[in-house]
Amino acid sequence: MAYVWGRVSAVRHLLGGLGTAVLALGALLWTLAVGVACLIGVGLWAVPGALRAVRAVADRERARLSRLGAQIPTPGPVPAGLRAAVRDPFVRRELGWVTLHSVTGLTSGLVGVALPLYAAQDITFPLWYRLLSPEDGAPGIFWWRIDGLSDALLVAVVGVGWLAATVAFTPALARFQAWPGRWLLPPPPGVDLSLRVAALTATRAAALDAHAVELRRIERSLHDGTQNRLVAVNVLLGAARRAVRRNPDRADEILGQAQDAAEQALAELRTVVRGILPPVLDDRGLAGALAGLAGSCAIPCRLKVDVAVRCAASVEATAYFVVAEALTNAVRHSGASQVDVAVRRERGRLLVTVEDDGRGDADEARGSGITGIRRRVEAYDGRMTLTSPPGGPTRMHVELPCGS
Repeated sequence: MAYVWGRVSAVRHLLGGLGTAVLALGALLWTLAVGVACLIGVGLWAVPGALRAVRAVADRERARLSRLGAQIPTPGPVPAGLRAAVRDPFVRRELGWVTLHSVTGLTSGLVGVALPLYAAQDITFPLWYRLLSPEDGAPGIFWWRIDGLSDALLVAVVGVGWLAATVAFTPALARFQAWPGRWLLPPPPGVDLSLRVAALTATRAAALDAHAVELRRIERSLHDGTQNRLVAVNVLLGAARRAVRRNPDRADEILGQAQDAAEQALAELRTVVRGILPPVLDDRGLAGALAGLAGSCAIPCRLKVDVAVRCAASVEATAYFVVAEALTNAVRHSGASQVDVAVRRERGRLLVTVEDDGRGDADEARGSGITGIRRRVEAYDGRMTLTSPPGGPTRMHVELPCGS
């Protein structure tokens, strides 16, 4: 089963590479047109725009390859000035990649997609060959006259050959298609370290911000909730002491109120503790903790967890926080009737996806806890992507590093 799934994944990767190859071809043609215009002195103003288009397509390929294997960092926007843009160390490599990928990526993608289509067409030919006249021939072999079922079965044998070629060659085609990006899109020598330092600096700042926000949340919860309950308990106990001598029945009633306030304070204290590091993660693991969240969600929630090995406690706590906050947002703001949560571990990363069928149009600028999720994820050097077109669906995808 894993063998078959690997071949299906290879075809899917070829489809993705075919999409970026079409974009690369468009960017290449636009760049060539701008270059020709520069020869007659009217295209210089369009050079930065062409380079930005190339950078945008290259960044899509970087993101695609990062999902399939080792992560390729993005260099950021192209410098604004013409001279700075031309001197950008990434530009020449991206121009080479666009030229190469628009040819090799397009060719390998078309071949990789055509092989399974040819296989399906020829293997099923005995089921529909009567719809064609014998003079029309076989699919793709118009000179092969089909006079009956025996000829159609021979075409099906050819289809089995196409299927064997699909199984044998699509993984190699996918690797060949990804090769230009793996070669040319990573940072040039000496630049990778500076990018990594910049990324770690931003991550450290995000971690400090997330830590400060978490401390403020805990302080606010303790001050506004637990502390007020404990003050109420103290006041009620003082009132009960005074009432013992004067009105014992009234003292019993006050003690009951003090006990209720103490229980509420304990409940709020447990809530604060769970927000720091949910004890259920230690007791039941990530799958059990998320099952508890899904079971208590006000919207029907389908949960799929495929994590065979435990991750670090901080990573599991972050994943738990992401799912809890996403479900809360879905209940409060989406109007959804169904939520799907999928968690799996792949290539040393924990992947969390939450999707609902609500009204969509979720905007990070409007709050709803999305900014808090992003900060907490980036604090662990993770990534979060949110897609929420008007009308839905809303899909949040989070990647957290969790070791090999």
